[in-house]
Amino acid sequence: MHILLTGGTGLIGRALCRHWLAAGHQLSVWSRRPEQVAALCGAQVRGIGRLQELGEEPLDAIVNLAGAPIADRLWTRRRKAELLASRVQLTDQLVEWLATRRQRPALLLSGSAVGWYGCGGEQELDENSGSPAEDFASQLCAAWEDSARAAEALGLRVVLLRTGLVLARQGGLLKRMHLPFSLGLGGLLGDGRQWMPWIHLADQIALIDFLLQHPQASGPYNACAPQPVRNRDFARALGLALHRPAWLAAPAGLLRLLLGELAELLLDGQRAVPRRLLQAGFRFRFTTLEEALADLLAGTDKD
Repeated sequence: MHILLTGGTGLIGRALCRHWLAAGHQLSVWSRRPEQVAALCGAQVRGIGRLQELGEEPLDAIVNLAGAPIADRLWTRRRKAELLASRVQLTDQLVEWLATRRQRPALLLSGSAVGWYGCGGEQELDENSGSPAEDFASQLCAAWEDSARAAEALGLRVVLLRTGLVLARQGGLLKRMHLPFSLGLGGLLGDGRQWMPWIHLADQIALIDFLLQHPQASGPYNACAPQPVRNRDFARALGLALHRPAWLAAPAGLLRLLLGELAELLLDGQRAVPRRLLQAGFRFRFTTLEEALADLLAGTDKD
């Protein structure tokens, strides 16, 4: 199978490349720095700077995960524009390019996030829950999904991946939290009651491959473990896994003062569950946070 990836040099993309190379697939990565792709993703992975470099070379699937990190800078007007461009405009460009091709892949699997649901409160959220909220993160996800859905008119099966907090030793949330928690400086965000839908990187890779291989899969899927936890329980579990106290708290008011609108990403939450994945027969390796942390922090990540 020939798979084109965007975001292939990111945390999830690199793990996908390792997984799919081992399975014998042909991989191309569309990147702003194509000369770095082989070093980051594997010597057999082809890096391209322009989609036109593929010509009419047959493609079986596109996995579209590109997007600037959402939480590494304050949400200024300029940063919001960058976040939109890196997701929505890039996906628009991808779909426009597909429209020019005689041969088209069967599948476009495109990124999104559980932030699509906005602040969910105590409501359990599956893929049939509600509609996008009015906050920036929700509107960003909605625009990204709408852009990807345009490929349906070209005959592609479109899968939308509403991802939770991906836990991995190599990067992402857990790597950022590891140092303060290992120093005993971790704790709650706000009152700690907000829900955190999480997923082990190994399960994230497995479910993407699962959806790729199932021709009946289409539409949105919550990519998160079956048991979301509250922020206070996440902090307690991480502290216990590192054998450190986790008693400090970052008051909501202070977070809003320091981070502005970005603080709501930390203080709001979604009690998201992967109902459609479970109904389709996908089985998670890591269903509890304690299992996932034990695996990752013991250095036995098998992604």
